[in-house]
Formats: sequence, C-alpha cells, structure tokens
Amino acid sequence: MDNTTSELAASIRSIPDYPKPGIIFRDITTLLGNPRAFRRAVDELVQHYAGTKVDKIAGMEARGFILGGALAHQLSSGFVPIRKKGKLPHETVRIAYSLEYGVDEMEMHRDAVQPGEKVILVDDLIATGGTAVGATKLLRQIGAEVVGACFVIDLPDLGGRRKLEELGVDVHTLVEFSGH
Repeated sequence: MDNTTSELAASIRSIPDYPKPGIIFRDITTLLGNPRAFRRAVDELVQHYAGTKVDKIAGMEARGFILGGALAHQLSSGFVPIRKKGKLPHETVRIAYSLEYGVDEMEMHRDAVQPGEKVILVDDLIATGGTAVGATKLLRQIGAEVVGACFVIDLPDLGGRRKLEELGVDVHTLVEFSGH
C-alpha cells in the first residue's frame, strides 16, 4: 500500500455490524471532513481521467453527488445526478436494479445526457455492483457512452468491479478493503 492509499484508508471510518451483524460499513464522511484527504481523493480520481474527453460526470445518490460535483468541476464537465425514484422534478428515465438486500429503482432526467456524450460514473464505494451496473445500463439506455466508473473504495470480495468490467466499463478505485 503506497502512502496515498494508506492516508486515504486511514481517513475512512469502519463501523462494525452496520447495517446488520457481520457487515463492516465503510464510512467516507470522515474522509470528506478531512480537507487533505478529501482533496487527495478528488485529485487522484481526476488524475486518472486527465486527457480524456468527458462530457458529463454522473454521480449516484448521495455521496456520489459530493465526489461527482468535485470531479465535474476539475474536469470542466457537466454533472448529472442519478437519484432514487420520485426525487427528480422533470421527465425521467428509470431502471430497477438489485441491491445486496433487495431491489430498488433509480432515475435521471431524460434530457440530462445527449446520445453519444462521454460519461464517467462516480460513487463512494463499489460492493456488489448492483447500483453501478444499474446506473451504467440507465446511462446507456439514453445513448451515453460510459467511458469509466470511479470509486474511492472497492470491496473486491463482493465482485462489483468485475460485473462492471464485464460490461466493458473501465473501473478506477483508490482503496480496497477485504470482506463485506
């Protein structure tokens, strides 16, 4: 583990037995509250896409909004929120997706991305991949080209990264934690 990875990992709070026994919740609010770690995380994510043409950053509710807004600013791209069903005021497109504990739906404004626009998907963590795979399919449904997906945390034991890569999405993460 290099110095940057160690610093970022140390800034993430681990909460045992949340939301249920046996799960260790990786909480990035401590990273976001640490100016040095937050800047380092954003800089590391941005650096991966330096020189890549990116039209939009799509952030998944809710921590993906924070990271996605910062990336969009740094990459001079637009920002698109992908939200839970019923939260957006204009005409939307929607997709159902699998969660570790059930099924949910997410949506985005129908006109948020134009066909052919290059989009990077952003969230705090990739675990089972259900949300990220659903968001990728939603973006592709309206004609976006998903050029990458980035996350602060990867939980490789849960296989989400592999699912995205099987869809042809380049995945970039900063920190890995084993287990759930």
